[in-house]
Amino acid sequence: MEDGSRQHRVTPHTVEEIFNDYKGRRAGLLRALTSEVEDFYQSCDPAKENLCLYAEPDGTWVVNLPAEEIPPELPEPALGINFARDGMQQQDWLSLVAVHSDSWILSVAFYFGARLNKAERKQLFNLIIDMPTLFDIVTGRKAIKEKSSANNSSKNKGRTVQAMPEDVEEDSEDDEDEDGHSETTCGSCGRRYTADEFWICCDVCERWFHGKCVKVSAAKAEHLKQYKCPSCSKKAKN
Repeated sequence: MEDGSRQHRVTPHTVEEIFNDYKGRRAGLLRALTSEVEDFYQSCDPAKENLCLYAEPDGTWVVNLPAEEIPPELPEPALGINFARDGMQQQDWLSLVAVHSDSWILSVAFYFGARLNKAERKQLFNLIIDMPTLFDIVTGRKAIKEKSSANNSSKNKGRTVQAMPEDVEEDSEDDEDEDGHSETTCGSCGRRYTADEFWICCDVCERWFHGKCVKVSAAKAEHLKQYKCPSCSKKAKN
């Protein structure tokens, strides 16, 4: 927790700099809502004026009054989070703050990214969505990217990249059994689904395959309008 006024900021410009800023603020908010939740709870006294939960790129957080300047230097977090503290169950209140905090750090990231081009904005967004939200963590939802369903395989070009978040201790290898795909097996090698490998779904037979088993990389899959597994491709030629 940081005391005093908010820090002097160095404006990030590149995708990497903006993403690092996002991760730092997210880490601070996560501490406030989990490991340091008692300090955060006590800081949100309903008897005080409108309070906001801020976080800095270095991972510190602070409950403070909103910025006085109009318009503010950066997008502002939700105002008056302290007023609802005693009128809700603590977990519900924390979940509400988490949702607003997710929205805030996303808005800050895209405020900094205003001058990025289309490809860079897409890159930034993809980096962000690969991480579990604060709401996911606070509510106990497991933050594993789900594979697209068979019914949506054509719409999603039959592919999905699986990657475990880098910095969230809450998500372990055991989560594989809870994401609904632990029983999925590769149509080529027969091994079960794991969340740290690239998988691709055939748009014809709707079976899933390790990308490496059918020699399709994530980069190559991005350019496929439709994917047919080797077996279905062979049948089509016959």
